[in-house]
Amino acid sequence: MLAKRIIPCLDVKDGRVVKGVNFVNLRDAGDPVELAALYDREGADELVFLDISASHEGRATMVEVVKQTAGEIAIPFTVGGGISQVDDMKRMLRAGADKIGINTAAVLNPQLIADGARRFGSQCIVVAVDAKYNPEWGEWEVYTHGGRKATGIRALAWVREAEKLGAGEILLTSMDADGTKDGFDLPLTRAVGGAVGIPVIASGGAGDIGDFYEVFTEGQADAALAATVFHYKEIAVPDLKQDLKAKGVEIR
Repeated sequence: MLAKRIIPCLDVKDGRVVKGVNFVNLRDAGDPVELAALYDREGADELVFLDISASHEGRATMVEVVKQTAGEIAIPFTVGGGISQVDDMKRMLRAGADKIGINTAAVLNPQLIADGARRFGSQCIVVAVDAKYNPEWGEWEVYTHGGRKATGIRALAWVREAEKLGAGEILLTSMDADGTKDGFDLPLTRAVGGAVGIPVIASGGAGDIGDFYEVFTEGQADAALAATVFHYKEIAVPDLKQDLKAKGVEIR
């Protein structure tokens, strides 16, 4: 069994890390390069950078942020947000990213997953899925455009397709749990983990150390991602890892 991973997530807008709830009421959370270096020192296993500046200028800023970060850290990091073609992937990988996260663009053009995997290898391609429970279906629906647009696509069918096309990992965000701090969405995480044979990163809902233990044991996640609890020092990465190890979770 692979050791579990702890992954802080940095939402980057105009060169700064920000954090809000559902993309509103954004607060400044610091300099991305400094935060990345701190998490590296603290023992985070990986990082995820999400570019939430939609403009072309945002892309240029992000390339610079990625270059600077790559020079400061030794752990792998994934960059996502606004990546819609193989050339975008190449630009971020050249700047120093280890993996590429794709979400809306992958739903609109699933071939992008296959093209990216063929060009750079499956290990580079992380398909991010924003899912929300649909009571009429009794299962979860995929949303795009930062959680604003329902697609009519069933999440379990979509993750299976993404794996078939060459995705190396699924970054799974529960829209129901996101920002609540009530814990990760265990039924969703378990269902997606059971549907695919590639690692699943759980995201959305982390509020305390116990939530991470639950998502690894009951949710069977391979990695857990969080932002607010790390950025605002509510949970320190070393304390979290120590707690998980003491409870018998195999951690990196």
